[in-house]
Amino acid sequence: MVPLFDLTRQYQALKPELDAAVVGVLSSGQYVMGPAVEGFEAQCARELGVGHAIGVANGTDALQIALRAMKIEPGDEVITTPFTFYSAAEVTADLGAKPVFVDIEADTFNIDPRLIEAAITPRTRAIIPVHLFGHPAAMREINRIAAKHDLRVLEDSAQGWGASLDGVMCGNLADAGTFSFFPSKNLGACGEGGLISTNDDDIAQIARSLRVHGQSRRYFYDEIGYNSRLHALQAAILSVKLPHARAWNESRRRHAVHYAHLLGETPFIVPVERPGACHVYHQYTLRLPDALDRDKICAHLTEKGIGWAIYYPLPLHLQPVFADLGYKEGQLPVAEAASRQVLSLPVFPELEEGEVEEVGAALQAAL
Repeated sequence: MVPLFDLTRQYQALKPELDAAVVGVLSSGQYVMGPAVEGFEAQCARELGVGHAIGVANGTDALQIALRAMKIEPGDEVITTPFTFYSAAEVTADLGAKPVFVDIEADTFNIDPRLIEAAITPRTRAIIPVHLFGHPAAMREINRIAAKHDLRVLEDSAQGWGASLDGVMCGNLADAGTFSFFPSKNLGACGEGGLISTNDDDIAQIARSLRVHGQSRRYFYDEIGYNSRLHALQAAILSVKLPHARAWNESRRRHAVHYAHLLGETPFIVPVERPGACHVYHQYTLRLPDALDRDKICAHLTEKGIGWAIYYPLPLHLQPVFADLGYKEGQLPVAEAASRQVLSLPVFPELEEGEVEEVGAALQAAL
């Protein structure tokens, strides 16, 4: 068996440190906010090179609070990608704004900056690029467009902890960034967690207020907020894991090189890494030509005990929840093709070299 990911291996490798961190929080009696959260936020700010890191309950809340801090309001439009997890479009719609979907690049699966300007209207207020699968979006071009049209840019870095562009960390490439610490992420908690990163003092101040019900000081409320605090136990666990994240990402990158070598002579289209980008391979996602039967290949992998996943089987613009936006099949063809063709393979840091070779052999046999 080669699982898609195995969280127990990471726990066993760090068991003494993680157990001590959890016991330390339990012994302290400070379970909500407090030193564990403050310490983790300071670690994140240093690692990302930002002025502010604000811990929240999860990655979806991070997006919603960051958009609120950017003053996104009902009737506004927010440009984003149709090929990603639901959260960015979900929170946009939940705030009464309209998600506007722009097609993706075929090689990186990220939003195509060449198509953004055509989607801008007088109601456009922000762009949410997603660093999908751990590859940085084309932030130079996106920021240039945003500056030209006076738009905010919010990086969805849920899958991009440790990724960088021209040496600058994702989460420090726009007005603000957001992260998810869902257990399977490159930096994962033992439960839920999220973070907002920014160099903007106003965004940071509003975000800190919104995560605790909108209060400016204890029991004084300026606006409707959320109960979205990063739990002290999760902060303590993440503080143990964060110093290892760079090495874990390098392990993922080695696995990616190994896969590319094993699959180089096959019809499978392996992931790319653009010049200046550091891809951290939250997922190792192949593209299968339409001539290949993905269902049969997946069935063969299952038969051989190989973990796999399809991220994502239906692009957001075709999801039933957004039917009233009026998108039709064929309107965003690159994203639609990706949903038919993608296949993600095991790539977690603790994966062994022999397991990578086993996956490669299973794919060769499936052909």
